[in-house]
Amino acid sequence: MSLLEMNTDLFRLINNLGKEYTLLNPPMIFIAEYLVYFLAAIVLAFWLTRKERNRIMIICGTITFVFAEIIGKLSGKLYSNHQPFAELSNVNQLIEKTVDNSFPSDHTILFFSFCVSIWLFRKGLWFLLIIIACLVGISRIWVGVHYPADIFAGAIISVISATFVFNVLPKLKLTYRLLDFYERFERLLIPSSTKTKGTKSKDL
Repeated sequence: MSLLEMNTDLFRLINNLGKEYTLLNPPMIFIAEYLVYFLAAIVLAFWLTRKERNRIMIICGTITFVFAEIIGKLSGKLYSNHQPFAELSNVNQLIEKTVDNSFPSDHTILFFSFCVSIWLFRKGLWFLLIIIACLVGISRIWVGVHYPADIFAGAIISVISATFVFNVLPKLKLTYRLLDFYERFERLLIPSSTKTKGTKSKDL
């Protein structure tokens, strides 16, 4: 069996579950479409703590996402495919999506970039965010807009990018200088009554 056939068969296996277990379709649609707002809320909450470690973490996540997106777009030039609903028959398509190159999955890159970055900094139960990222990837297959290969490629690109950024960016003095410059400007607009900078402050 070729990799292409395995990719299609695995897509069918997951996507057809939506036909058999219709009660799971609404939560899968919600995860595929709207869980991104939950991720945005977590990122914003960490940033608003004004704690240096949290902000470096979010900066790493953002740089990881940009870096992974660039790699993803380059990968899409080497290999491309349209969404499954545009290429296959009898697909259980549950959300609307413009037909374009779906390799790799941008949703997966976004979630894995931030979720892996947060876990690398905080460890422990924050590993649950990676589980959520995996669930988002599965949901995108369930609703018919991505192949498993799109998800797998997006996850691998993001994990490698997050690991690289985590091991490089926090060690650069320029990172802290730029953050300090931003925070000076921020304090002019939104004064803080307490000192929350550095490792002396309690983590979120």
